[in-house]
Amino acid sequence: MLYGIAAATTALLLAAVLAALIRPLALRLGLVDRRRTRPVPVLGGLAVVGATCLVAGAGDWSGVAPLGTGVGKLLIAGGAVALLGLVADVWRLKTRFLLIGTAVAAACVVPYAEFGVVEGVLGVGWIAFVAVAFKGLDHADGLAGTVGVVTAFGVGACASAEVMDGLAVLLSVLAAALTGFLMHNWHPARTALGATGSLFAGFVLAAAALITRSGYDPLASAGVLFALTAVPGADVLLVVLSRLLAGRPVLRRGPDHLAHRLRRLGLTPPGATVVLGSASFAGVLVGVLVHGGWVGRTGATCVACVTVSVVLLLLRVPVYGPRRLESTQVSGHLRVRNG
Repeated sequence: MLYGIAAATTALLLAAVLAALIRPLALRLGLVDRRRTRPVPVLGGLAVVGATCLVAGAGDWSGVAPLGTGVGKLLIAGGAVALLGLVADVWRLKTRFLLIGTAVAAACVVPYAEFGVVEGVLGVGWIAFVAVAFKGLDHADGLAGTVGVVTAFGVGACASAEVMDGLAVLLSVLAAALTGFLMHNWHPARTALGATGSLFAGFVLAAAALITRSGYDPLASAGVLFALTAVPGADVLLVVLSRLLAGRPVLRRGPDHLAHRLRRLGLTPPGATVVLGSASFAGVLVGVLVHGGWVGRTGATCVACVTVSVVLLLLRVPVYGPRRLESTQVSGHLRVRNG
């Protein structure tokens, strides 16, 4: 108990300090997110990765809070995904390469003995999907961090219910590190997670959630896993449907995510983050209750129905400008960037 409090406090403070130290370096190197109205450094995720790995690794090395072989492997795979994200932040890798790389890392942590080959392969795809979905949430100040903290507490509760102490420790440390990072990422953000931090957080959360469902009915597990990650899933579903209906390339960036549409409806940037954070809390709460057997699997079905309904409603919010104006703005942006 005392170690858990000390570890969480250390991770929170360490992430906050590291984020402050990394920000000037990212600005000096020109590693910023130019999709926003102002340049925001994208290497803040290094603070989350560093704090999580150092604190959790120290507990395991000292023997005070051993993670166990499986959780240690998960942390190493998460570090590899973070390294892939760092390459993407520096050289702008395409999304398909991030999916492939994350899937390879996921293949190393899925417990095939409990799931079987077919379900294990599906699990690999799901982990990669959630990791990239968390990267998409980094488009709004504080959103990816807030959803990450809420999800980490929820998955940690599931791990504790299964007496997976090492996994619960890792998730509590990750939640604390994300909280420390949010001190710099809340609106107006002074730094962003970037692919480094968002892929790492999404990967660890998705893999941990999958591991907690080992030995459960596959259909029931699918419902719980969806409820735990409803907001990232809704964001991807909304973006893909919107771009397909508009005849736009699915992988082209655009102002068509959840937070963008809520802001079009009149919410402030912090307001949009609070609304989506609350929605994430509701989905995670249902997922935890279904996992613990306090609520039937129909609870997860309700989350899915509400999510699809919200996505269909938000599809009606206009987000794309006229083609000619949009092309002119993109060309002008490129001239400014190249100049």
